[in-house]
Amino acid sequence: MNDTPPATVPPINIAPVAPPAAPPGPIPEEQAPIGGLTDAFESLLRRPRRVMCQLRQPDAGRLIRLLLTLTLGCAAIYGLVAGTFSGGTQLWAAPVKIAGGLLGAALICLPSLHIFACLGGSPARLSETAGLVSGLLALMTILLVGFAPVAWVFSQSTESVAAIGALHLVFASVALFFGLRFLVAGFAGLGVQSRAGLNVWIVVFLLVLLQMTTALRPIVGTGDTILPTQKKFFVVHWTDCLQ
Repeated sequence: MNDTPPATVPPINIAPVAPPAAPPGPIPEEQAPIGGLTDAFESLLRRPRRVMCQLRQPDAGRLIRLLLTLTLGCAAIYGLVAGTFSGGTQLWAAPVKIAGGLLGAALICLPSLHIFACLGGSPARLSETAGLVSGLLALMTILLVGFAPVAWVFSQSTESVAAIGALHLVFASVALFFGLRFLVAGFAGLGVQSRAGLNVWIVVFLLVLLQMTTALRPIVGTGDTILPTQKKFFVVHWTDCLQ
């Protein structure tokens, strides 16, 4: 009979599994309420996440009103500068058309944006979607006001409607880029899982804005009437201006 003792299995040291890291808590500065127009202005430029955070609070309606007021004020300032190219009636017509065109385009495209956000998996409420669009418009018009001195110089030194119109389109494109970046970041914070719908909406919003420049013509230059009497697609209108 074999009296050899059984082999012993060495103990296995299992390292303890570290618990998953907790997500970073909210930054206190981002939780502070936005007090007024100046605070909203500074927050959009310096701390956009503060604006996004406040739009998720129950009292977001006050912030939306501040953003829309900021949009109207900045659009009116830039419109006044655009109106100095022709003077006369355009000094009041251009501010009204630019502010009204921006708000009209946003209102037209708001339902489709909310639908696309829901299809993308976002739990955002309609008020949060409206708040992000208000932030988009406010940031756009703030940037346009920054370009206003440059636009004024060219308005006083050229007589070409096509050239000054192209300059305004360049400024608007830059402002729209940063505004859309704010919008996309806001929806990312709201948990959008797919950006396909947002990308489609961005194209739609861009087309609506471009058509507004034709539907509300003339914004730059003069016309026989304050609003057009003939319907045109914006590509046709631009082609006519270049010719």
